[in-house]
Amino acid sequence: MNINHLPLSLINEDEDFSKGGPLLSINDLRVWFELRRFGFGRAGHVKAVDGVSFDLSKGESIAIVGESGCGKSSLMKTILALYKPTAGHISFIDQDLGKMNESRLRWYHGHVGYVQQDPYGALASFMTVKRILEEPLIIGGVKNKAERAERINKVMEEVKLHPITDFLEKYPHMLSGGQQQRVVIARAMIMEPKLLVADEPVSMLDASVRVEILKLLRNLQQKHNLSVIYITHDLSTVSYFAERIFVMYAGQIVEKATVDRLINHACHPYTLALLNGTSVPDADNAATFKEVPPGEPPSLVNPPVGCRFNPRCAKMISGLCDVEEPPEFEPLVGHLVKCWLFK
Repeated sequence: MNINHLPLSLINEDEDFSKGGPLLSINDLRVWFELRRFGFGRAGHVKAVDGVSFDLSKGESIAIVGESGCGKSSLMKTILALYKPTAGHISFIDQDLGKMNESRLRWYHGHVGYVQQDPYGALASFMTVKRILEEPLIIGGVKNKAERAERINKVMEEVKLHPITDFLEKYPHMLSGGQQQRVVIARAMIMEPKLLVADEPVSMLDASVRVEILKLLRNLQQKHNLSVIYITHDLSTVSYFAERIFVMYAGQIVEKATVDRLINHACHPYTLALLNGTSVPDADNAATFKEVPPGEPPSLVNPPVGCRFNPRCAKMISGLCDVEEPPEFEPLVGHLVKCWLFK
C-alpha cells in the first residue's frame, strides 16, 4: 500500500512513529538567501541559518532563544518545510524533508502543528471558529461530518473554550486576544500532531494571560506526549515550558543546555548578556542596570571572522576569537558551548 496516496486520516501512524530514535534530527543545516544587485548580478548571501545541528526527542520540549535577526524564524520556517535547506539535512523520523515529494510533505504537515505569534492576524476574519477548525480536517481527508464535529468539540474542550456552543459561530474579532490564541492552538492540535512549533506564542498577549497560555501549551504537551519547539526572545518565559534551551546568535546555536543549567550556570558571553537583559519581577531590580555588550548583532551577509560574537565580547581573545570559528565544547555533560574560553 502506497502511503503517499492515502488521506491523512487513514495513515497508519505506527508504521513510522513506533520507531526508536529522535523525532526530528537537524544536521549542519544552512539556509542562505541569495542577494542580487539591481535584479541581475549576485551580491552575496544572507546566511540566516549557518551550521545548526540538534536532535529533538519524542515528547521533548525545547526553546530556541535569541534576539531579532538571529535566524530563529528562518530556522523555524525551514522546519515547517516553508523554506528549503541550502545545505545540511532535516529528518523527521529518519525521513529527509528535502527529499519529500508533494504528497509526502502533505503527510508531514499533517503531523506538525504551528502556533503563530499574532493570533488575530493568523485567523481568517471571514470564518467562524467552527469553520477555522474544520478546514484542516477537510484538507486532511476527514470526510465524516460527525467525526469532524467530535474532534472540534474535543479540541475546544482541551483548550478551555467553553461553553463550546458559545464560541462555534463567533468570528475572530468577537474574541479577546487570549481566546483568539486558544483558537490558534486548537487549530494546531486538531490533526493530533506529533510536533508543535510555537512562534513567540505569548508575545502579543496581555501579561495577565501569558502564563495561562504557556501552562495550557505545557499541559497539552504532556497529555499528548508532544515534541515542542518554542521560539522566543524572552528567557523569562522558557522555565514554564522547556526542558532544554538552545541560544542562537547570528545564524548559529552558541549554547545548548537544560533550562536549570543554562539559567543558573550560563557559559557563553552572549547568553550571559541575554540573562542580564531579562526583566525580573523584583522591586530592587528596578534601580539596577546590568552590564550588556555594546553594539548591534552583526550582518548576516558578512558575519565576523572567527566567533561571530567577538566584536561585542569583553572576553575576546585576540588572535583566536577573531581568527578561527570555535567548535562546540562540553564543559559539563550535556552542556555544549561554542566559545574558545572553554577549550
